[in-house]
Amino acid sequence: MQVLAAQPQAESTRLTKMRRVTDTRPRLLIMSYSHLFRDARLLRQIKLFSTEYAVTTCGYGPAPEGVVAHHEIPGNITAKQLDRSLLLTRRFQQAYDRLAITRHVRGVLGNSEFDVILANDVDTVPIAVGLKPVGGVHADLHEYATRQQEEFWRFRWFIAPYLAFLIRRYVRQADSVTTVGAQLAKEYEREFGVPCGIVLNAPHRADLPVGPVGDPIRLVHAGGATPARLDTMLAAMDLVRTDTTLDLFLVDSGGGYVEQVRQRFAGHPRVAVHDAVPTEALVATLNAFDVGIHILPPISFNHRYAMPNKLFDFVQARLGVLTGPSPEMAALVREHDIGFVTADFTPEAVARQIEALTPDTVQTVKENSDRAAELLCAEEQVVGWTTPVKHLADRAARRAEPVQESTDQSG
Repeated sequence: MQVLAAQPQAESTRLTKMRRVTDTRPRLLIMSYSHLFRDARLLRQIKLFSTEYAVTTCGYGPAPEGVVAHHEIPGNITAKQLDRSLLLTRRFQQAYDRLAITRHVRGVLGNSEFDVILANDVDTVPIAVGLKPVGGVHADLHEYATRQQEEFWRFRWFIAPYLAFLIRRYVRQADSVTTVGAQLAKEYEREFGVPCGIVLNAPHRADLPVGPVGDPIRLVHAGGATPARLDTMLAAMDLVRTDTTLDLFLVDSGGGYVEQVRQRFAGHPRVAVHDAVPTEALVATLNAFDVGIHILPPISFNHRYAMPNKLFDFVQARLGVLTGPSPEMAALVREHDIGFVTADFTPEAVARQIEALTPDTVQTVKENSDRAAELLCAEEQVVGWTTPVKHLADRAARRAEPVQESTDQSG
């Protein structure tokens, strides 16, 4: 079903048809099996392209602002509802085709025509390729798919080979591909022969001041709440002997973990747990603090080489950054001198680094983040999307041009 934001259903349908007739912009479909309204990378794509392209979206949740049409995926179907017997017998194509989400999305998009499709993550690429857009398909891979949860044996045995099949059969058919970091790009090319451009997870440039360092120094963390992301820094705060505080803005991923954290730190003098803030308000909210902290133990390839949104949110908020020795995050912090890198991923090492913070060192890295914010922003990064998508749109325009038949003048 097609929907337009903030419109009654009958009016939405009428407006969608009217725009199809009068809108001469290239037709771009942006697909993602995520909740678009809270997926920062998807929101940047939609905002980037919705001016010059007639953007249709397909994903969970309501229609994002600026699109001409939206196909909302029902919340009760996911790409994870795979038939284990088909995975075990390596019938990967059947496993993909029989997914309820595959059947639903093919059903709502099957008669649609697009000039370009921007397919996010491996799961959407087979459908994008099958739709045969006039100009072609660009794939944006947010993780290293086959090693995303390699710490779990079920993922290694059942899911990784299935995703590898989708990459070899379908992602290789994409006309262009991007991913989130240099090491992931190298690994996609090494293992699968898929060359990737790089688009860092940087938000739009924010015009914010460098605030004075607090007394005590104020740490902050924002994002999805999982033990792998939080346990080390929380354990470190139990060890810290200075007055440094930590504020947490947590996205509840289910399972009761957020409530466990709330109860554990209820009434704690130096740790406060808050609800998540909307994506568009996050950077301004972070600006009230001093140092953004993100400690991600390398339990998988993706964790080891992560380049997450929050790192760049911290920079745009004019904060210092405190991270573990994750190779890509640490390299960025050192390159721009915007923060501090712990010796290892233990709570003790994190606590020592927190205790070593001083007002002067924190003020210096906050000012360095102010300078780095001019470079580490969406405005500088999105060329990695705009260039390949424009190439495909131009190809679509050429293919749509009427063929001029030559006439024989010799007689």
